[in-house]
Amino acid sequence: MSEIKTIAFLGLGVMGAPMAGHLAWAGYAVTGYNRTASRAAAWADKLGDEGLEVGTADTPAEAARGKDLVMACVGNDEDLEQVLLGETGALPAMREGSLLVDHTTVSAKMARRIDAAARERGVAAVDAPVSGGQAGAENGKLAVMCGGSQAAVERARPAMESFAARIVHVGEAGAGQTTKMANQMCIAGVLAGLSEAIRLSQASGLDMDKVYDAISGGAAQSWQMDNRWATMAKGEFDFGFAIDWMRKDMGYALEEAQRLGLSSPVSALVDQFYAEVQAMGGARQDTSALIRRLPQGKKDT
Repeated sequence: MSEIKTIAFLGLGVMGAPMAGHLAWAGYAVTGYNRTASRAAAWADKLGDEGLEVGTADTPAEAARGKDLVMACVGNDEDLEQVLLGETGALPAMREGSLLVDHTTVSAKMARRIDAAARERGVAAVDAPVSGGQAGAENGKLAVMCGGSQAAVERARPAMESFAARIVHVGEAGAGQTTKMANQMCIAGVLAGLSEAIRLSQASGLDMDKVYDAISGGAAQSWQMDNRWATMAKGEFDFGFAIDWMRKDMGYALEEAQRLGLSSPVSALVDQFYAEVQAMGGARQDTSALIRRLPQGKKDT
């Protein structure tokens, strides 16, 4: 396979824009596309101010035509279908032998559908959802979980390494998306427990910094505790990954669990807790806003 030199990146939101920027800094010739054209222009202007030249395109097909690699990071199944398979979608414009890597979190069935459509065109596809949030994207420290052939993953790896700290091939088409579902289930459960622990500590009148010091070095430690304990206690919830997106991801996870005949009562319950926070006006706040549904209670006197 030829070396990857030219890349189209579809979706320049809070995750996609910094990811595409890292690719440009790594020396790839990057063309960006976003459904809101002004966002693509702002992305190109920002990189231009930093001394990098990137291109933009008016349609996914225009962005993808002739490229070695097409990457996508959009919203959901419907968005991905539009940018890849729609009337001006990228996949029909891709040349035989090129590579498609989708970083969107979508359903496993959509990932398998994209893989089948790509193979019909002689294109190798990888479903490669990411974890690490906006900060991970900006810092180039994302974790990527990949489904597809080993050869396709290894071919994409050098490009992905420009914005990822960990890249794991977990299985065939759809496996990356199923792994991301497991990831989101874990996050939801941890945040539910963390929310209750913070409220208990606050109601007891404890020094929150000391409680964190006491429990973060033991079995209770987690990424969420290390990064969200203090901000949750202060009521700060502006960290990029919105509850709306978490509910979308949890919907995919619960649907896949049902398809497999599994019971997921904790995930289903926390999903409903998130629905409560949405109803409170927290739809665009980050996932740690789960604590908002819990009253602070009365401090122990």
